[in-house]
Amino acid sequence: MDDVLRRGRLKVYLGAAPGVGKTYRMLDEARRRAARGADVVVGFAECHGRPRTEAMLDGLEVVARAQCAYRGGEFEEMDLAAVLERRPEVAVVDEFAHSNVPGGGRNAKRWQDIDVLLADGIDVVTAVNVQHLASLKDVVEKITGVPQHETVPDDVVRRAQQIELIDMPPEGLRRRMAHGNIYAPEKIDAALANYFRPGNLTALRQLALLWVADRVDEALHTYRAEHAIGGVWETRERVVVALTGGPEGDTLIRRAARIADRSAGGDLLAVHVARSDGLAAGVSHASLARQRRLVEDLGGSYHSVVGDDVATALVEFARTENATQLVLGTSRRGRFERFLTGPGTGETVTELSGDIDVHRVTHERAGRGTLLPSRRRTLSTARLIAGPVTGLVLPVLLTVCLAQVRDTVNLTSEALLFLLAVVGVACIGGVTSAVIASVTASLLLNYWFIPPIGQFTLDDPNALLALGVFTVVAATVAAVVDRSLRLSRRSARATAEAETMSSLAGSIVRGGQTIPALLERTRETFGTESAELVDRPPDHEIGGGVTTVPAGPGAFLVLRGRTLSSSERRVLAAFAAHVGSAVERAQLAEAAAEIEPVKAADRLRTALLRAVGHDLRTPLAAGWAAVTSLRGRDVEFSDEDRDELLATADESMAKLNRLLENLLDLSRLEAGVLPLNLRATSLEEVLPMALADVPDVDLRDVESIPPVLVDPPLLERVIANLAGNAARHTPPGRRVMVTASALGGRVELRVVDRGPGLPTTGRERLFEPFQRLGDTDNTTGLGLGLALARGLTEAMNGTLTPEDTPGGGLTMVVSLPLAEWADPSASTAVATPGRTP
Repeated sequence: MDDVLRRGRLKVYLGAAPGVGKTYRMLDEARRRAARGADVVVGFAECHGRPRTEAMLDGLEVVARAQCAYRGGEFEEMDLAAVLERRPEVAVVDEFAHSNVPGGGRNAKRWQDIDVLLADGIDVVTAVNVQHLASLKDVVEKITGVPQHETVPDDVVRRAQQIELIDMPPEGLRRRMAHGNIYAPEKIDAALANYFRPGNLTALRQLALLWVADRVDEALHTYRAEHAIGGVWETRERVVVALTGGPEGDTLIRRAARIADRSAGGDLLAVHVARSDGLAAGVSHASLARQRRLVEDLGGSYHSVVGDDVATALVEFARTENATQLVLGTSRRGRFERFLTGPGTGETVTELSGDIDVHRVTHERAGRGTLLPSRRRTLSTARLIAGPVTGLVLPVLLTVCLAQVRDTVNLTSEALLFLLAVVGVACIGGVTSAVIASVTASLLLNYWFIPPIGQFTLDDPNALLALGVFTVVAATVAAVVDRSLRLSRRSARATAEAETMSSLAGSIVRGGQTIPALLERTRETFGTESAELVDRPPDHEIGGGVTTVPAGPGAFLVLRGRTLSSSERRVLAAFAAHVGSAVERAQLAEAAAEIEPVKAADRLRTALLRAVGHDLRTPLAAGWAAVTSLRGRDVEFSDEDRDELLATADESMAKLNRLLENLLDLSRLEAGVLPLNLRATSLEEVLPMALADVPDVDLRDVESIPPVLVDPPLLERVIANLAGNAARHTPPGRRVMVTASALGGRVELRVVDRGPGLPTTGRERLFEPFQRLGDTDNTTGLGLGLALARGLTEAMNGTLTPEDTPGGGLTMVVSLPLAEWADPSASTAVATPGRTP
């Protein structure tokens, strides 16, 4: 039963560039596994005619390839059914990103075939180049100038249990190329001068190294979390900079960025701790927002966490992120303030940091803070103990001091000094301490300073009045101080909560925050082990380290790892509301995406009905009238009239046929079922027929253009449509010009007119079906020419874009791949609009 349920393991050899030796290493591993007794077969291996690679197949069982017929050609693909029937322990399958020949198997892509093998419990060893990763497709095309038509989703590769990078220095790879170990001799010079330039290879190598490094970093983070490892592993330089929202933040960020830049691949993380006990009060949110933008401009990431102790929260965050260095500013308090209030956040972080390096950065605001800032806005345990003690000790000390100067200080001054001591105790310890101090002070004042000295006169109304005044004053002052502290704490908590929510809202407003990213942000902010969105609450909602809050209809946000306080749960509820809104927006976006094709189809159908109502009826009516006239018996036509009627019928039927062909081809493109027969074609083969109906064309620079990989009849129709459209807009006396040039593995064919041109804002509408944008004659044509031309061009792996003609007019640029640069496997395909086959 275990064998049936077990899913196979996937190992991927990731190449930095073609020719680095992925297939060789893959087959070498297959031989080693077979030598150890494993049941290994080669499902598919592409050796590209390289003798040393082909020699690695000796001694390995190779499953015969399936023969696939398509459009008169024979192609070889992996026989998935045969491999499943053979059921080996390990299958070697090359070309992970390869697209199967249409109709050649159950799946369109080879990675889907491999997933079937894995689901059947077969281990698979495969290979792929970094340029075939979907996330890097555009980057590679920008670097090399060569579009990538075969891709595999990054997530599919990331799910592999093992990813091994096959790398080679650019100089070594170019030597292999020059020695003929990669491509055929006739392709070596072109490859070395274009795709295999040293700069291209260096960039591809860096992309591969960084991609694999990110994958390794994910695996390391997962391992540390699973094994509860809190110590720092200095595998990668990660610099955390602590921000308070103060003016020194910019200095700290730039200093931390320089530290991170000293190590290639170093990460910069900025963190702000939002306190619920008041330390967040007074923070400049505008400064934090500006500093956040600065961090992101420098390539770092911004984080906000909730913590009652700033130093502990900073160190815990740094350990969670496996940070190697922590940067924070020196205290803004002066020496006297630090002496009175004790060690600050910097000293505490240094004590707690352990193996994390701490950088204390000086700045212009160091030592220039406000006088005696309160480090805590509520009564700490120390103050709760010190208040009553002070209420007993301070009046006694004051009594001793006043007894020494009894002859120089009168009773009024003595009473005021005792009252001042009571007020001081009230500020330190609250109401209870104030009452203790008032009673103690009243008794001492009565015994030592009110005649008769040395005796209690509690029966004296004046003495009782003094005791009562002391008590009332102390209680009033203590109540005012306590209320002030509560209000300050409440205000500070509200400020901290608003700051945290502002940070989250800013992330959402900027966009790019998917639901998993928001959940990760929530987990990080509250310092829990996990955060997930579920459709029903767990059995134990609160307690045992589990906190659950509603996140919209039928959704709950669950945090695991620690029990949150009531104030943190209040902030979490607001987080959950944001997450619920994001979920609702995602659902609405998904619904809108499903509706949009229906709306587009409805618009297309409406436009078609409007166009057909006139444009198809006109030639049909003209041809019908001509044929009806010829069939009539009541009129005798001359030979000249008969020929004219036949010509009208022939022209009408030809026009009707062209319109119907355009409609059918456009519908095939929309459905993705237009067959292609791509082959090496010279422009001189296509242009004469394409321009036959366009009078007086100026043809330039096409003789020396190498062949392109296209479907000749389709390219002929593209050029004919573009040239005909240009001729309609070119004024009398001017000629349509057609010119071509080759650069970077592409050919650019330009069809130039000297008409009025079009504004930039309206150009994309040119390619919408049933549009006749800018046409002076709207009486003929369905407006399909440019829409069909772009669709056919994109189906042949090309692009069609409009440009301004210097001096006035519009130039349509057709970009097509050179035959020698194109993928031979793309010689036959089925066209899909907007996507390469």
